[in-house]
Amino acid sequence: MKRMKARIYFLAPSFIGVFFFVLLPFGDVVRRSFMTAVTKEGAGIQNYRTIFANSAFLLAVKNTLRFTVFCIPLMVALGLAIALAMGSIRHMQTVKSFYLFPLAMPTATVAVVWKMIFYEKGFLNRWLEQAGLFAGDRAAVDYIGSGAAFYVLAGTYIWKNLGYTVVLWLAGIMGVNGEMMEAAQVDGAGRLQRFWYVMLPNLKGSLYTIVVISFLNSFKIYREAYLVAGSYPHDSIYMLQHLFNNWFVNLDLDKMAAAAVVCALFFLIFIMLLQRLWDKESG
Repeated sequence: MKRMKARIYFLAPSFIGVFFFVLLPFGDVVRRSFMTAVTKEGAGIQNYRTIFANSAFLLAVKNTLRFTVFCIPLMVALGLAIALAMGSIRHMQTVKSFYLFPLAMPTATVAVVWKMIFYEKGFLNRWLEQAGLFAGDRAAVDYIGSGAAFYVLAGTYIWKNLGYTVVLWLAGIMGVNGEMMEAAQVDGAGRLQRFWYVMLPNLKGSLYTIVVISFLNSFKIYREAYLVAGSYPHDSIYMLQHLFNNWFVNLDLDKMAAAAVVCALFFLIFIMLLQRLWDKESG
């Protein structure tokens, strides 16, 4: 009984904070999604019809999904490869600090650095020009104002967030039972077989954590995109966050509320499906 009370007292502040600062505001957003922004009259599902017929919303959804599908598998695979390679490095803490360094950099600094590199008159074009690749009629590429902006933004996201992915993979690898690996080696299993049949199944917990965190962080890329290209960037990097910001500035709160509810439902369904898949694999 005392333990139960101690748990309640320990968790109560968190529950109260979530209720007042997350659930109640979100409930108000759901209410506003069925109302007009100005008169606050009931609008039924008209706001939802409006956003699904809105070309800017569809473009933002497409770009955000494309960004997520492109970046997460690449970062997960790259992080695992680096973590496996770091397993044989002596000074692991020093190398680990090197990968975590981008996380400590302010977002504004990261955006300015990447803009200086990839701007039309930035360092990359200057280096290519000095190498003679822009000779003749070939003009310098505006990486920020063209379709290449998507890959610049993807590179920024992966570079900044790869560190924690590597660290989480390392934590999972260190938790693998060494006796199982040695037993598999004694039985004649090669390095690839030991990784695939022994190590990888024991890394499913780390994989689930990394995918969920990476998925949520992929929706925070707006800061870099905004600082690099402004409120109305190239179509290839016009994300949901740009759309929400522009709707907020224009006081289109009804559309913004409806879009927020749709996004929240998508996040919830995705995480629930991932959790069910994880439970099925674990069982």
